[in-house]
Amino acid sequence: MFDNNHAQRIAAAAERSFAWRLALAALTACMIMMVLLVSQTEAAETRLAGLVRPNDMNSGALLLPSKEPGFFVEAPRLKTDVVIDVSGPIARAKVTQRFENPTDGWVEGTYVFPLPEDSAVDTLKMQIGDRLIEGRIKPRAEARAIYEQAKASGQKAALLEQQRPNIFTNQVANIGPRQTVVIQIEYQQSVRQSGGAFSLRFPMVVAPRYNPAPIVQTVDFGPDRGFAVSDPVPDRDAITAPVLDPRENARINPVSLTVNLAAGFPLDTVETPFHRMTSETGADGSRTLRLATESVPADRDFEMVWKAQSGRTPDAGLFRETLDGQTYLMAFVTPPSVPADKPARREVIFIIDNSGSMAGESIRQARDSLALAIGRLGPEDRFNVIRFDDTYDTLFDAPVAASPGKREDAIAWVRGLQAEGGTEMLPALHEALTRQGPISAGSLRQVVFLTDGDIGNESQLFDEISRDRGEARVFTVGIGSAPNSFFMTRAAELGRGTFTHVGSEAQISERMTELFEKLENPAVTGLTASMNGTDIPGLAPDPLPDLYQGEPVVLTARLRSDAAAGPITLAGMLGDQPWRVELPLAKAAPATGIAKLWARRSIAGLEAGRNLAADPATVDREIERVALENHLVSRLTSLVAVEVQPSRPGAAPLGETRLPLNLPAGWDFDQVMGEPASASPGRDRAALPAQSRMAMADTRMIAAAPTAESAMAVAGLSTTVALPQTATGAERDILLGMMMILFALMALFTTRIWNSGVNDFFAAWNRDDEA
Repeated sequence: MFDNNHAQRIAAAAERSFAWRLALAALTACMIMMVLLVSQTEAAETRLAGLVRPNDMNSGALLLPSKEPGFFVEAPRLKTDVVIDVSGPIARAKVTQRFENPTDGWVEGTYVFPLPEDSAVDTLKMQIGDRLIEGRIKPRAEARAIYEQAKASGQKAALLEQQRPNIFTNQVANIGPRQTVVIQIEYQQSVRQSGGAFSLRFPMVVAPRYNPAPIVQTVDFGPDRGFAVSDPVPDRDAITAPVLDPRENARINPVSLTVNLAAGFPLDTVETPFHRMTSETGADGSRTLRLATESVPADRDFEMVWKAQSGRTPDAGLFRETLDGQTYLMAFVTPPSVPADKPARREVIFIIDNSGSMAGESIRQARDSLALAIGRLGPEDRFNVIRFDDTYDTLFDAPVAASPGKREDAIAWVRGLQAEGGTEMLPALHEALTRQGPISAGSLRQVVFLTDGDIGNESQLFDEISRDRGEARVFTVGIGSAPNSFFMTRAAELGRGTFTHVGSEAQISERMTELFEKLENPAVTGLTASMNGTDIPGLAPDPLPDLYQGEPVVLTARLRSDAAAGPITLAGMLGDQPWRVELPLAKAAPATGIAKLWARRSIAGLEAGRNLAADPATVDREIERVALENHLVSRLTSLVAVEVQPSRPGAAPLGETRLPLNLPAGWDFDQVMGEPASASPGRDRAALPAQSRMAMADTRMIAAAPTAESAMAVAGLSTTVALPQTATGAERDILLGMMMILFALMALFTTRIWNSGVNDFFAAWNRDDEA
C-alpha cells in the first residue's frame, strides 16, 4: 500500500514539476515578448527620427502633423534678411532666406512668399556651410524634374518657382538635422514715380486668397453628354499656406531690412509709413535706412517714399545699357499738369469690397476712402455704388446725379457696411462694366474699385475687363496691409487707369485726393513712341498706357546697337491739345539692369494679352524664350540649384513641411479663416436697397481656407502649439504597466501551483501514516 501510494505521490510530484516548468517557461516567454515589444517600440521611434510628440517638447514650438498618427514635425524656422540698393530709377534687392531645421530628422521646407509684382528675379544661390551653389534657369517642368531627382537622391536642392508675378515658392530639400541652409534670391525693379514722389514697396506676406470652387460644366462628348470640371484656380494648392491665429501664436518669420538710397538728386524727405527706421546720410547725400528694431514679423508690406528738394524733381530721364550687341533703353517723362478748363462730365461707378478678408482695419479704411470720394463729387457728375461679398447690391438702379441728398444717402449706406462672407468679385465687376446703362453723351465713365484684391482667380477678372471695359476707365484702390498688388496693377493697366494704395487711416486723405486729381484733370491719351519717324521695335509696354496728372510715362526698348541713333519722340494728346517731347539718345546715361527690366516688362505684356490671344501656345513659347535668354523666373521658367554630393543617407526618411505664415496685420482671423461664405450674408437684407440685389447661387465660391482646419488640409498640414513636457511618454507607461500585471499574474499562478502541491503532499503523507 505504501509502495503504491508512494508511486502515486511520485507521479503527482512529476506532474506538478511539469506544471512548474511550464509556468517558468511561460513567464520566460512573456518576459522575452515584452523585451521584444520594447525593442520594437524603440526601433519604431528610431524610424520616426525627426518626429516628435507634443509631450516631448521642453519649450514652446510650432508643430506640424506628419503622416504618422500622433507624431509631429517641428516646423523649420525661417529668418529673412533684405538689402535693397536704389540707384536713380532702378532698385536691386538681395533677399536672404535662412531655413533652420530644429529637428533630429531630415526635412524639406516649402515657403510661399511675395515679391514686388514687377520684380525681375534672376538669381538663386544656395549656401551650405562655405559652399555656394549657383542656380540655373530652366523651363519649369525640367527644373521641377531636376529638383525631384535630387531630392530623391539625397542631394540638397533648392527650387524657385513663380506662381503669380507677385507670389513665389521656394522649396529646399534635404535639410539635415539641426542644420541651416541659406538661400539668396536677387531681383530688380523700377522705382515708381507719381505726383513728384518716388516710392518702392517690398511685400512681406502672402495674404490668404479666396478661390472660386471648381465649376462643373456640361459638355457634349458626341452621342452622349458628360460633365467636365473647370477650375478657375488650378494652382490653388501652390498659392495656399497655413496661416497662424495671432491670438494663439507669436508672430513668426522675422525680417531684417536695409535700404541704401542713392536717389540721384538732393533729397528732401524720406518716409517709411509702416515701419520705424533709422537713417544715416553719407558724404555724397545718399541715405542708409535700417529697421529701428533688429527685425519685424513678416505681416505687412514695407513702403518707402522719398521726395526731391523743391525745384529739383527730375521731369525726364534716359538711360541705356549695351549687352551682346543690343542696346537697351529706359526712359521716363512726366507731362506738364494742365488743369481742366471746365469740369468734365463723369459717371463714376464705385465698387467696394466688404467681404470677410476686409474685416478689421481694412473695412474702416475702405468706408472712409469711399465716403471721401463720394463727398468730392460735383453737381455735374453722376454716380452709383456697388458693394459685394458673396453677393452684391447696387445702391441705385442706374447712375444718378450727385446731388447733396444722394451723396448723403450714399455715404450713410456705405458707413453701414460690415465685412463678412466670401469675395465674389467677378459678378460685381461685370455689373459695373455692362449693366449700368449707356454712358451719357459727353461723359466719361470711371470705375473706382476699392478692395484688398486677395483672390486666386485673377485671370477671370482680367478677361472681364479686357472684354467688357468699352470706353470706361478702371481705377483700383488697394486697401490694407497686404493687398494683392499684381491684381490691382494689372487690372488698372487693362482698364487704362491707375493703382492707388491706401495702407493706413493716415493715408486716406492724401492718397484719395491724389486719385481724384487724376480723375478730374485731363489725361495724356493716344501715346506713341518713335525714333527717326518709325515705330520703336521691342517697345515695352506696347501699347503705351494713358497718363494721369503727375504720372510719368516709363518705357523700355531693345534695339540693335547700330540702330540706336536719333532722338526718341513721344507724342500724344493732353486733354484736347497735342503734346510732344524728344529725348536725345546722345545724352542717355549709362546704367546696369535695364535689359532685365525690359525683359520683365515684355513678359508682362505677353501675359496680359495671352488669354485673349488666338494661339496662347505661341505666346507661351515667346514668354519662355525671353525668360531663358535673360535668366528670369517666369510662369514658364524656374531657377534650380543642386548640391553635387548626396548628404541624406538612403535609409533616412525625409519629412515634408510647408512653412506657416502670419495673418496680415489688421486682419480678423475669424472672418477670414472662419466659416465658409454662405449664399446670403449674415445681416438684415431688408435694410438694403432692392435694386439689382443678386445672390450668386449658381456661381458660389468658397474660401481657399474657410476654416483653420481646412486651410491646413489644403496645404497638407495643420498646426499645433507644443507646451513644455510635464509627463513621461504614455506608450512606455502602458508597457511597464502590462509587464507588472503579467508578473503579478504569473506569480499568483505559480504560488497556487506550489501551494497546491505542498498541501497534496502532506495530505498524502498523513494518509500513509494512518494506514
